[in-house]
Amino acid sequence: MIKGVLFDMDGVLVDTEEYIRNAAILMFEELGLKVKAEDFFEFIGAGENRFIGGVAEKYNFRIEISSAKARTYEIYFKLIKGNLEPLPGVLSLMKKCRERGLKTAIATSADRTKMEANLREIGLAESDFDAVVNALDVKRQKSFPDIYLTAAEKISLDIKDCLVVEDAVNGVKAAKTAGAKCLGLTTSFSEKELSEADWFATTLEEARNEVLTW
Repeated sequence: MIKGVLFDMDGVLVDTEEYIRNAAILMFEELGLKVKAEDFFEFIGAGENRFIGGVAEKYNFRIEISSAKARTYEIYFKLIKGNLEPLPGVLSLMKKCRERGLKTAIATSADRTKMEANLREIGLAESDFDAVVNALDVKRQKSFPDIYLTAAEKISLDIKDCLVVEDAVNGVKAAKTAGAKCLGLTTSFSEKELSEADWFATTLEEARNEVLTW
């Protein structure tokens, strides 16, 4: 029986993929490397260390990941200013969760600084959720299950009683490996690519009622 909902952030609560990708492209250009948008695709949902580091590895380009990530975030924060809003259905689904007495948590592969900036831009706060977990809270990132197991633990629930809302292949794999049920949003990947998920929807607005009633 469902008792909690664990939300990924990027691509679920807010669409930031274009902004973080463009920020990373600009960061690489500053370092003298020209990369393509499609270079990042396989690393979506795996956290910024892998998102940036994986592309660097493709080109055998050596970077210092902490400084590269910090510079990417500097660019990203400028790009998103005044440009983000909650994705369709986010606020209404959160309301439904409260009405049903379901606990909620964010489980994002982004670092805390990015999570805070995203929430601020879309008018939400950590206090709107029962718990938040970011990339710095776990050692292994998605597609490992750690972040969802940690989120369930933080809201005192068995992961088997939790619904994970994800939009990335790595995130769906993490959710199912953890033992949760999963709603796959086709924000970034197709239904076929997210085939491990239990349900599918193009947006939270279009998600069927059964995702909150099993």
